Amino acid sequence: MPTPTNLPTRRSAVKTLAGAAALMAMAGLLAACTPDKPQFKSIDLTGADYAQGFTLTDHNGQVRTIKDFAGKAVVVFFGFTQCPDVCPTSMAELAQVKKLLGADGDKLQAIFITVDPERDTPEVLKAYMGNFDPAFLALRPTMAQLPEVAKDFKVYYKKVDGKTPGSYTMDHSAGSYVFDGKGRIRLYNRYGSGAESLASDIGLLLKGM
Repeated sequence: MPTPTNLPTRRSAVKTLAGAAALMAMAGLLAACTPDKPQFKSIDLTGADYAQGFTLTDHNGQVRTIKDFAGKAVVVFFGFTQCPDVCPTSMAELAQVKKLLGADGDKLQAIFITVDPERDTPEVLKAYMGNFDPAFLALRPTMAQLPEVAKDFKVYYKKVDGKTPGSYTMDHSAGSYVFDGKGRIRLYNRYGSGAESLASDIGLLLKGM
């Protein structure tokens, strides 16, 4: 039989438990209303203050900016057409990503920015893109623009002399940058991650548009 002295204590305990239950229920509702953050396989760059876009001429002579590709996921890769392995492998991988996306393949725009504008003429770049997908675009910065765009994207490149003046090669960064359909930088995809991994990440971006 409870005594008058312990009744308030029990009532307080009941109120405390009820309050805690109400808070837990509310927290559950809030969690249900908050969308889960996408689990990307690439490095998430959302909110980064670099790689904000570009204003460069493509292989067709048209000046391009990231705004031209609204509604599409844009993958930007820096390379050069005489690259023996990394560049063709990366571009072929992007072509495979487009196929893996199926009906959403047309919502992918691949952009190749040359770090060798001396040799990579518009004609050379257009033919090079045709080897992978005619819809892929190559951008050709001037020699004055190249250092600035590379700096903005934190891309490394260096000319390495060959046996003759025209036989030089280019060392350069090998990863790719991914923008969402609103032109915002979102991901950095490491070289060699594979087409399936990148296609999965781009699929998540497209769903979130």
